Amino acid sequence: MAGSRGFLSHAAYVMRDNPVTGFAFAMFLLLILAALFGPALAPWDPLETNAARALQPPSAAHWFGTDNLGRDVFSRVLVATRLDLMISVSAVALSFCIGSAMGAAAGYWGGWTDAVTGRLIDTIMAFPLFVLAMGIVAALGNTIENIIYATAIINLPFYARVARAEVSIRREAGFAQAARLAGNSDVRVLAFHIFPNALPPMMVQLSLNMGWAILNAAGLSFIGLGVRPPTPEWGIMVAEGANFIVSGEWWLAIFPGLALMLAVFTFNLLGDGLRDMVDPRRRT
Repeated sequence: MAGSRGFLSHAAYVMRDNPVTGFAFAMFLLLILAALFGPALAPWDPLETNAARALQPPSAAHWFGTDNLGRDVFSRVLVATRLDLMISVSAVALSFCIGSAMGAAAGYWGGWTDAVTGRLIDTIMAFPLFVLAMGIVAALGNTIENIIYATAIINLPFYARVARAEVSIRREAGFAQAARLAGNSDVRVLAFHIFPNALPPMMVQLSLNMGWAILNAAGLSFIGLGVRPPTPEWGIMVAEGANFIVSGEWWLAIFPGLALMLAVFTFNLLGDGLRDMVDPRRRT
């Protein structure tokens, strides 16, 4: 309990010390609330079609206008937050856990563990990452689960490389040697003494990858390999709206695009704050 209070007080100090971080966390909280309560707050059914109100511009009744099938764009953008955030968080959490564990093991023990991990990471990095994601989804099928797996796979190298570098630097540090002399096993030294000190740079990478994961999912949907219509998803909505920009229905692509931009911008701003929160050297 005392540890939780200490972390919360430190997090509050970081947000007070850096207003940009506080703003980023406020925007992140807004995204979380939209994901949790969006379907209940949506003024219209995001799947309800009505030809009589098709392609109406933004108004008091339809804040973001309606699409070519008469569906309320605001409701669809709001509801899509849950799906896009779920894909991003799931993919990044999966790649972070697996990639950081692989990199930490390679950096601590070296030898064949380092060699196998390095060759695997080099193989993934040999491909253009978005093209690799396209290939995985095309081969396995464009389901939400496969989009998450593909996004996680292309993110693995970032965490594995950072974790390997940070752990290899610290494995012979004084605090690690002291932990071994105290009778701790190698696994315990790595998990509880070295790895927490390697977390800060990975937090920045995690935050950036959250935004990139949303862009990746939206990009796959934009080219027809992502979430299938009529499911509300920002990438699909931008792709569908792009066909109507020339004819003047700008709101169909602009508002989903703005939601996508806001989410990516928020995650990009979160990085420094997350690093400061988990950095043991900042807790005084």
